[in-house]
Amino acid sequence: MESSSEIKMKRRIFISTGEVSGDWHGAILIEALQERAALKGIELEIIGLGGDRMEAVGAKLLGNTVGIGSIGAVEAIPYILPTIRLQENAKKSLKNSPPDVAVLIDYMMPNQGMGYFAKRVLNVPVIYYIAPQEWVWSFNDKNTKAIAAFTDKLLAIFPQEAVYYEKQGTNVQWVGHPFVDLMAKIPDRMASRKLLGIADDDLVVTLLPASRTQELRSVMPIILKAAKIIQTKLPHVKFWLPLSLERYRPEVEKLLKEYDINATIISGQSQVAISAADLVLSKSGTVNLETALLNVPQVILYRVSAITAWIARYIVKLQLPFISPVNLVNMESVVPEFVQNDAIPEAIAESGLELLTNPQARQTMLDGYTRVRSSLGEQGAINRVADAIIDYL
Repeated sequence: MESSSEIKMKRRIFISTGEVSGDWHGAILIEALQERAALKGIELEIIGLGGDRMEAVGAKLLGNTVGIGSIGAVEAIPYILPTIRLQENAKKSLKNSPPDVAVLIDYMMPNQGMGYFAKRVLNVPVIYYIAPQEWVWSFNDKNTKAIAAFTDKLLAIFPQEAVYYEKQGTNVQWVGHPFVDLMAKIPDRMASRKLLGIADDDLVVTLLPASRTQELRSVMPIILKAAKIIQTKLPHVKFWLPLSLERYRPEVEKLLKEYDINATIISGQSQVAISAADLVLSKSGTVNLETALLNVPQVILYRVSAITAWIARYIVKLQLPFISPVNLVNMESVVPEFVQNDAIPEAIAESGLELLTNPQARQTMLDGYTRVRSSLGEQGAINRVADAIIDYL
């Protein structure tokens, strides 16, 4: 018989997320969990709703949620049924063998359903990591109250997020932002250029148009038109375009041809392509924060369908101070944002050209980045998250 010291505790963690960024955060968390659990002699089984990245680091997926995401009321319609179907299957499986703890990462509406299910049906502790940005765009506190109702602990990555959820009576721990560690590991400008075969004196603009299918139609054409204007003014410019999902390649190639932009497409490696750049033209999203931490000037844009925009403005009376996480950190305009009707290629190009040609404009933005970085906490966030989850085991 084995001696008691050799018998490892086996514990099950369920992680629920969706979309490209959730899958990425999930994968990084899983690696940290396995490392921290091993130190405590705990053997982990990780099951989840997520994507290929989570699967690659050892999660057993109950469903792949990465392709089924959108932003906006109308845009979400095609994804509602597939999401419900995946969740119902996952719930059946979880009922048969419940986890010891459920961890929710972002993915607002679907994770509300999973949160209530984990709390009420499975009766397991629920931890929310990277909570929905209710503290930014909450037009009523219905969702916040829901999150507070099923969450045992909320691990906040932004200081304002911690304050906001705490006021709502949630048990909050501010862990700091995981990107602070992750971006410190990305090669610097010189090393990134070497990796990609870019000359030191090349003028490089990295384009980040889409991590969701809808953005190929709503955002990418605007970015390409702006790129075209920059190319006309600075003919020696070189464009790089990292794909967030490999299956977007045919569509991306088609659009590049249509707008007559010569860009080098690469799969993955988006952080290296950002680090190597002189400027980033990007859709709004978590990638803006990566760009800021890599210290590369950027211009941000976003557009949803006219109907969604109308609903946001007139029905839910949504008034956003900013949409990019970089500006939300300190509620300060660090990077230019061109949203909806303001997302005009000429204006975006002009803003980009200013950053490429005016050292003062660049420096002002880089100074803003320094303030952003100091508000995101010390290194070690991901280990703090993993430890907080393991405490519940």
